[in-house]
Amino acid sequence: MPASAFTTGFALGATLIIAIGAQNAFVLRQGLRREHVLLIVTFCALADLLLISVGVAGLARILGDAPGLTMALTVAGTLFLIWYGIRALARARKAGSLHAATGTHRITLRSALVQAAGFTFLNPHVYLDTVLLMGSIGARQPADMRMWFVTGAAAASGAWFTTLGFGARLLRPVFQTSRAWQILDTVVGLTMLALAASLAGKIH
Repeated sequence: MPASAFTTGFALGATLIIAIGAQNAFVLRQGLRREHVLLIVTFCALADLLLISVGVAGLARILGDAPGLTMALTVAGTLFLIWYGIRALARARKAGSLHAATGTHRITLRSALVQAAGFTFLNPHVYLDTVLLMGSIGARQPADMRMWFVTGAAAASGAWFTTLGFGARLLRPVFQTSRAWQILDTVVGLTMLALAASLAGKIH
């Protein structure tokens, strides 16, 4: 049944994506700042759709047989997370530049999309969860049901990023003080460095 495949994909997608991570933290921060939110949300949702689709189509098997590629992604992801984590902690030290109402130090659309791409495609967990896990489960669906599985998983991703990006404005009153931005960037920075440390432990 199409509904069953769609529900399976949606439930699995929601379970994997709703977690504290680098990509979610970035979308949340941009949502709070109201910077390029629509394009960032669209990019993240379409990227998930692409990764889920190619995973179900067979990339899961390719990655599973290519440990060298997986290791290269792990190294690149670790370096990227360290870089962003240090930047976030540096922002946290400059309270004056973080006031939500001032709109200072806005990032360009190009920079926002480059960072979103980094958090998406340089994250090894994306390939382990979205490509390998979802791809293998989706591939087990009957051939005529795989499209519904992918649609369900992509719908969960799109709903989550939309909620995170545009729902963040409800928290905006809390972030009208520099102190709140300092706390957010400190949490984001420490989260990135913790993720980098966990990935570094897998490099050998």
